[in-house]
Amino acid sequence: MSAATDSVAAPRWHRVCALADLKDDTALGTEIEGVPVCVVRAGERVYAVRDECSHADVQLSQGEVEDGKIECWLHGSQFDLASGKALTLPAIDPVPTYAVTIDGDDVLVDVAHSNPERG
Repeated sequence: MSAATDSVAAPRWHRVCALADLKDDTALGTEIEGVPVCVVRAGERVYAVRDECSHADVQLSQGEVEDGKIECWLHGSQFDLASGKALTLPAIDPVPTYAVTIDGDDVLVDVAHSNPERG
């Protein structure tokens, strides 16, 4: 086995909630392995990002969700749910995104594999 293969760990999926419990355009804050995670359902897609605005220590899960974006309730920074990219000021740094999978009706998140550019 090569060194590159050795360094890739298998996903560590954690159940967050039932898919039916996530309403459209809503966010759910949780903690997985000590990491604050914001899980969002936007239409048929489910996303997971770090539940902390990159501009201030504020939970994104308390913000508004619309059109694939989440807005920080304190200063209004918006983040793209798919990429974590900061879309509006005052935030300029992205937030980490995490892998999500649906198994039956369970929403599972893997915080061990954040997007490498952001986590």
